[in-house]
Amino acid sequence: MDQRIIDLYDDFTHGGMNRRDFLDRLTRLAGSTAAATALLPLLQNDYAQAAIVAENDPRLATERASFQSPKGTINGYLARPKSKGKRPAVLVIHENRGLNPHLEDVARRFAAEGFLGYAVDLLSLLGGTPANEDAARDLHPKMNQDDAVTVLVSAVEFLKGHPESTGKVGAVGFCFGGLMVNRLAVASPVLDAGVAYYGRQVPADQVPKIRANLMLHYAEKDDGVNAGIAAYEAALKANNKKYVIHHYPGTQHAFNNDLGAARYNKAAADQAWTRTVAFFKETLGAPPNAA
Repeated sequence: MDQRIIDLYDDFTHGGMNRRDFLDRLTRLAGSTAAATALLPLLQNDYAQAAIVAENDPRLATERASFQSPKGTINGYLARPKSKGKRPAVLVIHENRGLNPHLEDVARRFAAEGFLGYAVDLLSLLGGTPANEDAARDLHPKMNQDDAVTVLVSAVEFLKGHPESTGKVGAVGFCFGGLMVNRLAVASPVLDAGVAYYGRQVPADQVPKIRANLMLHYAEKDDGVNAGIAAYEAALKANNKKYVIHHYPGTQHAFNNDLGAARYNKAAADQAWTRTVAFFKETLGAPPNAA
């Protein structure tokens, strides 16, 4: 797909462009309204696609689970193996569309690996994630990010205290969620590990507060995010933080999202996932058994 079209969609989803301007510019780039209409499904998430781990997977138990935070009741989706036993927990933090079926699938993927997987809905701060993706994306900028960090600190405590938790908690986030992993690592002294997929970085003067081990995944073609890598890595190194950075050649921002055909890169997503699971098993402790 034409890189200009992908960049335009990024401006629409992350830069505040309104839908009408986006569609007008997409039509000009595509050459016609019909061509633009044909491109839209390739750019947008297709929630009708099959999940990697089915919602009714017989190995797993899933439920809607909420917790209390200083900002009120926060909702989420909890997945775990049906077999009982204490296990490490992974907090899954969404992109800028709130908690959707893709992030619930990610939580189930962690459960299938033996973890407690909890996908949080930060848009609970504004009444919850709308079912419509465009509405969710429009709602997201209205959320106070500092409040979201406060909520995530409470989410870590919630998972540490879960009756099936070992007390070890990691966090993984994608895009906006990647930024939130970096911010959570600063805000929570008890977060054990964090994995940020193409997430923006925190300022260097905040890095000394980080206690968690970090794994940072970056796409090759992601200028806005990648501009901050060098300064972040220098600060992590200068403060003797435990971290690892992985770059994925030939990839776009959001390469892990298998519902977005235009940018999904299966080889990179599979490699990043294998690294992520191994990292959590190393830093949190291996679960007693996979599902």
